[in-house]
Amino acid sequence: MSAATSVPVRTTDLVPDQPAAEHQEATPRRRPGQLLVVLALSVLVLAGLFPYLFMIMTSLKSNEQFTASYWMPSWPLEFGNYAVAWQQIQPYFVTSVVVATLSIVGTIALASVSGFLFARYSFYGRNFLFGMIAALMMVPNISSLIPLFVLMRDLHLLNTLPVLVLPQIAGSVVLATILMRTFVQQIPQELFDAAQVDGAGGFRLFVSIMLPLSLPVIGTVALFTVISVWGEFFWPLLVITDDSLRTIPVGLSFFQGQNATNWGPLFAGYTLASVPLLLVFTFLSKWFLAGVQGGLPGTGK
Repeated sequence: MSAATSVPVRTTDLVPDQPAAEHQEATPRRRPGQLLVVLALSVLVLAGLFPYLFMIMTSLKSNEQFTASYWMPSWPLEFGNYAVAWQQIQPYFVTSVVVATLSIVGTIALASVSGFLFARYSFYGRNFLFGMIAALMMVPNISSLIPLFVLMRDLHLLNTLPVLVLPQIAGSVVLATILMRTFVQQIPQELFDAAQVDGAGGFRLFVSIMLPLSLPVIGTVALFTVISVWGEFFWPLLVITDDSLRTIPVGLSFFQGQNATNWGPLFAGYTLASVPLLLVFTFLSKWFLAGVQGGLPGTGK
């Protein structure tokens, strides 16, 4: 009897053939609606960025280049425009930084204390008082302009630094108090109870628990205050006639009037004025988003 010969079996004989398409990774196909959304968003982004690109492009042109090619960049690039602009706006820049810093400190100091009291302490008339503060949000700033000017004049504060800082704090502290109170209410009460068991008083609760956990909303308040100070035009124009105390928006308007045809340095001044806001937002963006969303550090997933 002859021995059986083993026949090699190929794996392809056991596994049925599969279409080649199944071995390829499925690539998602964009629907026409998605493409339209992407196209619309791209157009919006370009429309939003175009003024800034035009500002930077014009800041690097001479008057002749600006006249010859209005929309397109020109060479050589005139970086000297920034030196001319900085020499002109330097005192206004310093004033704006000082006003913004003092306004931020004053607003955060008042809003953090008032927000902590409204959120963690019960006292007679608390809800009524907070309702009155919230009602101030509905009062337009223009309606208090004349009374505020008369008050500052009677206090002999015109052409002084406090006339720029105090109204800014008064206007910013309303929204800041609402944000601080809402944020502090979300801090777990157990943290305050545990600290009180250890003998912590109100001041220690405020400094050791409330302030460290409130950094996101503090960053939000700081960003809102900087934007308000940096863009304020009419009030500094009304109460300040001393050139050394003018802020950047007012100073740039006078710079434009004195050099109406010198477009390069003018747009260079606009570019320099926008840099601090960009840096502040970049630094505070994480805290700003957390403060707006009302999240606590360590709780986000």
